[in-house]
Amino acid sequence: MGAIYDVTFSITRIPTSQLLRVVLNNAPADHVTLAWLLRSLGQRSFGMVMLLLGLVAMVPGVSVLTGLLLTVLGFQMMMAHEALILPRFVERRSLPPPRIAWLVEHSIPVIKTLEKVIRPRWHTPFMATKRVVGFVVLILAATLFMPIPLSNIIPGALIMLIALAYLEEDGVLLCIALSASFGSLAITIMEAWATLRGADFLLRL
Repeated sequence: MGAIYDVTFSITRIPTSQLLRVVLNNAPADHVTLAWLLRSLGQRSFGMVMLLLGLVAMVPGVSVLTGLLLTVLGFQMMMAHEALILPRFVERRSLPPPRIAWLVEHSIPVIKTLEKVIRPRWHTPFMATKRVVGFVVLILAATLFMPIPLSNIIPGALIMLIALAYLEEDGVLLCIALSASFGSLAITIMEAWATLRGADFLLRL
């Protein structure tokens, strides 16, 4: 437990890309559980888990599970919880280290590039921001359940942007990402409506 505490204490004020690198380097070789990840991240658990789930959401075939976890995360942010709390059976669930490591390894250079323009600005009230972010993440998570091909790509990317803006306290990027999220929601609703109309037309033939 001491080693986990040291990691949490030392990474609270470093860039997100470095935080991911520290967590990746300290991850157990045999298996990684969500409980270990949450303990390692401490107070930054909401932002970092949101970032990782947004990344995983873009992978085909896992958007439903990711959507469920993001729904829990968004609800707890709306309730202003200090740290993310998951059911025990979820926390104990093992994550495949090679796949997670591959995703994180390939996302770090992209995040590092984004950090050149992402910086603390337009500071907003922390608690109000947390609640608004939670609400938007909850809405985006709902769109991941849509049975529309490739409909998980845009919400996943937007959740990643929101997470980065939230972690780096960049109010400008956060406003852009939140606005784009409502645009994404409108597009998803129109796609779902078009799909239903198309299905109804085929059934009438």
